[in-house]
Amino acid sequence: MENEVVTIIFSDKMRKFLIILCLTCLCLWGQAQSFFEEYNVFNHLEGSISLGSTGIGVDLATPIGNNVFLRAGFDAMPRFNQDLDFEVQVGENKAESSSKFRKLSGMLENMIGSEVDDKVTMIGKPTYYNFKLLVNVYPFRDKHWYLTGGFFVGPSTIAKAKNDMADMPSLMAVSVYNIMYEKALGWQPLVDVGDRSFPTEPEMQDWLHDKFQAYGRMGVRIGDYAHDIFDAEGNMLHKAGDPYMMEPDANSTVSAVVKVNSFKPYLGFGYGGSLLKSTDRYGVFVDCGAMFWGGTPQVYSHDGVNLTEDITNIRGKVGDYVTLIKGVKVFPVLNVRFACRLF
Repeated sequence: MENEVVTIIFSDKMRKFLIILCLTCLCLWGQAQSFFEEYNVFNHLEGSISLGSTGIGVDLATPIGNNVFLRAGFDAMPRFNQDLDFEVQVGENKAESSSKFRKLSGMLENMIGSEVDDKVTMIGKPTYYNFKLLVNVYPFRDKHWYLTGGFFVGPSTIAKAKNDMADMPSLMAVSVYNIMYEKALGWQPLVDVGDRSFPTEPEMQDWLHDKFQAYGRMGVRIGDYAHDIFDAEGNMLHKAGDPYMMEPDANSTVSAVVKVNSFKPYLGFGYGGSLLKSTDRYGVFVDCGAMFWGGTPQVYSHDGVNLTEDITNIRGKVGDYVTLIKGVKVFPVLNVRFACRLF
């Protein structure tokens, strides 16, 4: 009996508390709604689609005052491929490389069972996308011109390049040759089968040493070292002017990436207005500005060499792209946005 009385009293108090809580929330919501309408804060939402130098984007915008809009969204660069062609070089003398490769190609084809050539194609593609948070400030009464500040955040890798799969036999041949080259210059047997090694005769090892030394190492000639390169102990690895020969990794592939800061501040301005004379629900805007990606972008090959700072005289299209990248300290932004007021 006592438990039933306590339950009735408790339930009655709970009902009164819930009623008071709901009435309080309704009053606060009414006051907040009145505040939002009076000061033009979060009282409508605008969606837009953009197209321009940052790619294809979508964003949402809402006012946070009579002259300020808060924008948040996502931009992504469409995927496309760009072929970058290189030559496989034997030794440091480019003029002698073709004749040397022709002499070696037959041996390498017999060893790997596939046709090899001295051309390698790397396929480059952008991997550029960003989330953004921006603030538009309208300083003039007509509210057409605006200033924008904020930031973009995305992956630090903005582009990648990797060899075409059709070139895998040629790159495998380069790896096989360089293994033989290292063994020959170290007077080691080239082949180990079980507990037998070939050759082991000193005369044959001397002959192979001289032959491989005359040919030189094999690799993809990218450019020349811009300055002396030292290892962690201070020993010189390469002199300025030495050729940089990119060699395949353990999987017989070659690749490179372009890197910038993940966090990229943005400053710019824009102009916008109604798209249709009959209604202001639809608008069109042009955004101009600069994305600060933290200095010069860095281009790294798969073996860790910085093509932007450590290599010069880079050949072909890659050289053109690296030269362009080195001169662009900030990313120029020019976008057109089409907006629609959602509510």
